[in-house]
Amino acid sequence: MKKKALVFSGGWEGHEPIEVGQFLSQQLREEGYEVSTETTLDVLEEYVLTDFDLIVPNWTQGQIEESQLKPLLEAVEKGTGLAGLHGGMGDSFRMAVDYQFMVGGQWVAHPGNDLVEYEVDIVDENHHLTAGMKTFKVKSEQYYMHVDPAANVHATTKFPLVDGPHAVNGEVHMPVVWSKQWGKGRVYYCSLGHSLEIVKQEEVQKLMKKGMLWATRS
Repeated sequence: MKKKALVFSGGWEGHEPIEVGQFLSQQLREEGYEVSTETTLDVLEEYVLTDFDLIVPNWTQGQIEESQLKPLLEAVEKGTGLAGLHGGMGDSFRMAVDYQFMVGGQWVAHPGNDLVEYEVDIVDENHHLTAGMKTFKVKSEQYYMHVDPAANVHATTKFPLVDGPHAVNGEVHMPVVWSKQWGKGRVYYCSLGHSLEIVKQEEVQKLMKKGMLWATRS
């Protein structure tokens, strides 16, 4: 039986949500998934979310109603996987703290904006989510996140590379990729992916495919 995934995309258009959502959906279809690709939050109320093995939120900022958030939280708690990237999952619904609690983090800044070349350091090359991967470079936004200490970190990046009031605090290694549990559901997040061009970068493609497959209900 095919695995079923729901990809819902929207919010701030600067992240090319529709294009990125279509690309992630195609990655899943190539793995044999049956994918529903949607562009409205209404589907969170209209669908029985526990019917899906994986949900990929791709919605930067915006507002989610309690009647939409509650079934999403409950579906993941019951075993539906959750996986996403960049602002599409890490800067969604800024007022919805329960959503952020489930995801395991929230974007707060990107010093230097979209002009920073930085390294992504793989923490454990033997872990399933990063197996065979090495340190690589990205030229894009470098996300500074507030991160759940319960998250399992698989890749990091070093701050500061750009001067600012944060720099006086010294060097920190900020999580880029992490995983965690929400009840019976697996949660995966990757902070890379400011544009479709970055999502298509070989290393980012590999991270996202590994993460989506891992998060899927087993």
